[in-house]
Amino acid sequence: MRLTSRHDLVCQQAVELVTDYLEGALRGPARRRFDRHLAVCPHCTEYLAQIRQAIRLAGRVTPEDLNPQMRDDLIRLYRRWRNEG
Repeated sequence: MRLTSRHDLVCQQAVELVTDYLEGALRGPARRRFDRHLAVCPHCTEYLAQIRQAIRLAGRVTPEDLNPQMRDDLIRLYRRWRNEG
C-alpha cells in the first residue's frame, strides 16, 4: 500500500495493531486509522479475518486436547516465530 498521508497506516503497522484492535484496546484516532486502512486494504482485511478464525478455533482447544508431541511442536513454532520477528 502506498502511503498517501503521514496519518495513514502501512500494512506492517496494521498487522502489529491487530491484537489491540480485536481486544478493544485500540481507541480514538488509532482505531479510526486502522479502520481506514482496512477499508482500502483487502490483504489486511483478509489477515484480520484469518486471525479471527484462528481465535475461534483455538478457543476450542484445551491443554488436555494436546498430546506431548503437539505441545512441543507448538512451542517450537512459537519460539521460531519470536526469533524471526
